[in-house]
Amino acid sequence: MKMDDIARLAGVSKAAVSLALNGKPGIGPDTRERILQIAAEHGYQPKTRTASRDQPAGSITFLVFANSGIVLEQYYQQPFFRELIQYIEERCRAHGYSLLFTSVDMANFQEGIRAVAEEKRSDGVILLGTNLNKERLEQIADSLNGPLVVLDTCFETLPIPFIQINNVMGGYQAGSHLCRLGHRDIGYIASDIRIRNFDDRRVGFLQALREAGAELGADNEFAVAPTILSSQDALKKQLSAYLDKGRSLPTALFCECDYIAISAIKSLSELGFRVPEDVSVVGFDNITEALIVSPELTTVHVEKERMAHLAVDSLMESIESGSAVAASKIMVDTQFIERSSSRAPAPAAAASLAKG
Repeated sequence: MKMDDIARLAGVSKAAVSLALNGKPGIGPDTRERILQIAAEHGYQPKTRTASRDQPAGSITFLVFANSGIVLEQYYQQPFFRELIQYIEERCRAHGYSLLFTSVDMANFQEGIRAVAEEKRSDGVILLGTNLNKERLEQIADSLNGPLVVLDTCFETLPIPFIQINNVMGGYQAGSHLCRLGHRDIGYIASDIRIRNFDDRRVGFLQALREAGAELGADNEFAVAPTILSSQDALKKQLSAYLDKGRSLPTALFCECDYIAISAIKSLSELGFRVPEDVSVVGFDNITEALIVSPELTTVHVEKERMAHLAVDSLMESIESGSAVAASKIMVDTQFIERSSSRAPAPAAAASLAKG
């Protein structure tokens, strides 16, 4: 019996199993109890560490600046970050290091930086940069004055190590997919909170449309909250207002993240539209929930495990060298995953587009 087997039997991710078995927050009590019961029933025994690993060689801090926008206070419950943390923890253990967690409220940014710098809890820091701009990243790096790697964003002019998603490629892959299927009346559902990742995804998506001879009409753009998995009244109101003007719904919608895509599928269903029969939906991130939603979500896969390993390994190099290592910026390519939420436009829609 392995963790993968427990995850399959419990209908959860491997990350959720790890949280339950290690007594960490991030999952509900019912889920935790179900996982532990399955583990007990099947006699699961965690792998024992070798004697050399009984005492960690050192520790790494996973530092997060939380706000009410993209990275929530309970960020460890957000699917993308939950999976990322799981892989970081595994890689730290492989190096004989423990992983510590520090979360700072963005509203207390300056005080938070000072506290982290004064504490010096660990040998190095992996900073989640998803929701941080250039100025704040520069302040954090200057204050910490120690081994640091920034994960999930990148600013080319800062002398800081970054591990980043190739967001332009992912957006391009999504746009190319829809154009290859024959879609030309395409909609775009953006996050109403802007970060570098989303801006780059838009760049790649629009590039793919231009190369295919298509374009994104201003009327076909919508914006919603990026961290809600349920249907959103705001999106339903925008789509209803669009339809009230006598327009037909776009035949396909690209969403800047899977949260938005899953929310869009549920919102469309409540408005009486079928996915993908009436409209195709494509997301970005390939979170675990992409396989649970119906229909299963076509999306851009982010190599979260690869990014986590690169972040830890890069930090280890800096820690173990005992001296400053030249900063590098690593961009990890994406993979496109085609599932059931996208298909060629319906014949009637295609014929209408051809006449136009």
